[in-house]
Amino acid sequence: MPNIAVTTSGRFAISQYSGAMATLFYGASDVPIHIEDRALAHLKIVIATKLRRQESFTLSWRHPDGDAGGRSTIWIHPSIPLRFTFDDPEQPELNTQWIDDLMQSVNSTGGIMLLDEVLDTSRW
Repeated sequence: MPNIAVTTSGRFAISQYSGAMATLFYGASDVPIHIEDRALAHLKIVIATKLRRQESFTLSWRHPDGDAGGRSTIWIHPSIPLRFTFDDPEQPELNTQWIDDLMQSVNSTGGIMLLDEVLDTSRW
């Protein structure tokens, strides 16, 4: 069951560190970067869009609970290999608002920051 919290705007957010874990392999490193399946599925869309345009950017995330505190950042470039692996064999239903939020983040000077998904509760 995902961790759901209410944001300051009263909307619901799903933590990016809950549920099935996916793995991002960056460059020649065998060191995995673990990101929740659903979050990585959305990030993959944004990353592929930027790389298809031959655009480089940074990807940053906060370390999950239980890990050493802080955050990490990697430089994403079209010449650096990436591999995405997912625990869940099925592609999740994508949240276009979350993709838009991530695209706004990636187009900022700070690069993309892994953001929580905000759920549209008006559909419930």
